[in-house]
Amino acid sequence: MNPSPGTQPDEAQRLDGSLQRAGFYPRMVADVVHDALDGREPLSHLVHLETHFDRTEVHRHITVLVLTEDMMVITHVDDQQLDEAGDQVVAQISTESVPVTQIRSVVLSYLYAQPQNYEPSDEARELTLAIAWSGGQRIDMGPASCGDPQCDADHGYTGTIAQEDIVLRVSEEADGADAVKNAKSFARALRRANTSQAPAVRQEQAPLDQSRTRLTNLGGRTSRGHHQR
Repeated sequence: MNPSPGTQPDEAQRLDGSLQRAGFYPRMVADVVHDALDGREPLSHLVHLETHFDRTEVHRHITVLVLTEDMMVITHVDDQQLDEAGDQVVAQISTESVPVTQIRSVVLSYLYAQPQNYEPSDEARELTLAIAWSGGQRIDMGPASCGDPQCDADHGYTGTIAQEDIVLRVSEEADGADAVKNAKSFARALRRANTSQAPAVRQEQAPLDQSRTRLTNLGGRTSRGHHQR
């Protein structure tokens, strides 16, 4: 339904509009996303479409993040050709609902061009959004070096550990300037929702944490007494 003249479309309509513009099975994706919302009203959303090439095949997949008052709903859709002619195509869909209170971190990385000429009105050319909620970690390892190009000694390995469950990279060149702004807006909304609920959750969990501490201490005393026998 189109909004009447002089009115602003609500977030659900904006979400459907973003899916239409993405053009990746918009009716099917919209049905799946709204079903995953389970009646919740969206507050903010991020639609990210990616295309990559594998020899003669073109693969596309779309990731849709929708923020509600208490949940972040993630929908991911891939398509795959079952025959060379492309007449038989299947779509693989996964959805996940994450309580906002379980989100551990929201990391934004920016890329600015010509920072020496930066003005407050300049927008980032690229943005990477990393969200962690399950405690999963990604480890990037590589050979360590001492900085001497002539040195051939074994310096072991070095690496970084990043906590992330989903990472989306949005660039002005590939996705457009509006997509970068939308990603930044979604990240801000997610941070606000996450931090506003955190104090209440900590208060609710405090009695449970105290109980766990008492049980842990009791278990420790019991173990020591057992070993002393």
